[in-house]
Amino acid sequence: MGLLLTLFFLCLVAFTNAEISTKIGVNYGTLGDNLPSPARSMKLIKNLKAHSVKLYEPVPAILKALSKTNLEVAVMIPNQVISNISSNQTLADEWVKTNLVPFYPKTKIRTLFVGNEIFSFYGDQDKKTWFDLIPTMRRIRYSLKTHNLRKIKVGTTCAMDVLQSSFPPSNGTFRSDLALPVMKPLLQFLNKTKSFFFIDSYPFFVWSENYPKISFDYALFQGSTKYTDPVSGLTYTNLLDQMLDSVIFAMAKLGFKDVRLAISETGWPNSGDIDQFGANTQNAAIYNRNLIRKMTAKPAVGTPARPGVVIPTTVFALYNENQKGGPGTERHWGLLFPNGTAVYEIDMTGDTPDYEYKSLPTPTNNQPYRGKIWCVAVQGANVTALGGAVKYACSQGNGTCDAIEPTGHCYEPISLVSHASYAFASYWMQFRSSGGTCYFNGLAYQTTRDPSHGSCKFPSVTLSVV
Repeated sequence: MGLLLTLFFLCLVAFTNAEISTKIGVNYGTLGDNLPSPARSMKLIKNLKAHSVKLYEPVPAILKALSKTNLEVAVMIPNQVISNISSNQTLADEWVKTNLVPFYPKTKIRTLFVGNEIFSFYGDQDKKTWFDLIPTMRRIRYSLKTHNLRKIKVGTTCAMDVLQSSFPPSNGTFRSDLALPVMKPLLQFLNKTKSFFFIDSYPFFVWSENYPKISFDYALFQGSTKYTDPVSGLTYTNLLDQMLDSVIFAMAKLGFKDVRLAISETGWPNSGDIDQFGANTQNAAIYNRNLIRKMTAKPAVGTPARPGVVIPTTVFALYNENQKGGPGTERHWGLLFPNGTAVYEIDMTGDTPDYEYKSLPTPTNNQPYRGKIWCVAVQGANVTALGGAVKYACSQGNGTCDAIEPTGHCYEPISLVSHASYAFASYWMQFRSSGGTCYFNGLAYQTTRDPSHGSCKFPSVTLSVV
C-alpha cells in the first residue's frame, strides 16, 4: 500500500517545466591530442544546434570562447580538490574567484558540478570524498552567493552504480553504503536549492551486459517491445525510461519524490573493440536521434513515473577522444571526429526526420563475436613508450613474459614489437576478466589474426558465451 501511494504522488506531483529547457546539450571532453581549437569547437557546436555545453574542467580558453556564444555552460570541480575545499571556505572562495568570476556573466555558466561520479570509486580516499561532498557543495554555494553568481545551480554527477537495485524500476534503491549517510543529505541539499539529481545513464552498457535478455530495439527506442513493472503496473517502451524511473523510485524511498532529474551523460559508442558488440555508427545515430526526439518533444513526454516532465539532457560526447584509457568504446562516443567532420548526421533540435539523413553502413557487430582474439602491439609505436608498456605488462603476473626470456620459446625473433605483442597478449589473457584492457595507452589493439609463429604460440581470449 505504501509503495502504491508513493507511485500515486510520483505521477501526480506538479513539476514546473516553464523554467527548464527541452533543448539538448553536449559534453565537451578534452582528452585528445588532435582536437580542434576552442574557437573552432564553438562553430562546430553551433552547427550541431546544441543548447548547452558541459565541461569536465574549467579550461580558461574554452570558457573565454564560450563567452562569444549564447550557449549555457556547466563546469566541473575536479574530484581531487573536493576534500580540501570541504573544510576551508577560503579555498572555496578562491576556486570560484579564479575559475568562474573572470568569465561570468559573459559566459552563461548555469551549473557547477562538484565532482564527477565520485561514488563509483571505492578507495579509502575516495570514500572520504563521499562524505566531504555535501560540505563542499555548501561552501561552494556560499561562495557563489558571495560573488553574486546567483544563477548557478550546484550539483554532482552520479553513475547508475549508486543504485543497489534497479529492476524492476519500482524496486529502485540506493546502495546501503550511500543511502542514509550520503544520498539523503545530498537530496536534502538539491531539494532545498531547487537543483537537479544529475545521472549518467547508458542503456548501451545495460543492454550489452544483459544480452540477449534485453531487446536490442528496446535499448534504441524503437520496436514494439514493452515491459510492465509487476509492482507499479507502469509500462515501459524503452530501456532509458526504465533506468531513469529506478532512480526516481530510489529518491522517493528516501522521502524525496519531488527532486528534479537531469541526464548529465548519455549516448551510444560509434565503434569499439572486437569484443564490444553493438558499438557502431548506425546504432549510435539511431540512439541519439531517437533520444533527442524524445527529450525535445512538446508537450514533454517524461517517463512513466513522471509523465509530462521535462528531463534536461546532455549527450556524450562532442568528439572521439584518442587519449581516453580503457576499452575501445571509451574513445568512440563522439558526434564528431577530431577533424570536425560528423561521425553521422544529427540535429540536436530533433526536427530533422530520418528520411532526410543519409543511409549508414549496415552493422556487422550487433551480436557477440565468437572465436579467438589476440592483443598485439601497434606497428610503428614509439619505442620508449612500448618498452615501458612491456615492462608494466611483465610485472603484473607470474609467468606473464617467461616465453620471451632468452630461454623462452618466443624469444626469437628478437624484436621489441614481437616481444611487446606477446607480453600484451599474455597480460590480456590473464587479466581481462578482472578489468585488464588491450589498450596500453594506444600501443595495443585487438585482432582476430593469430600472431603465433613456429613453436611460439600466443595466448588468446576465446569468446564463446556472453
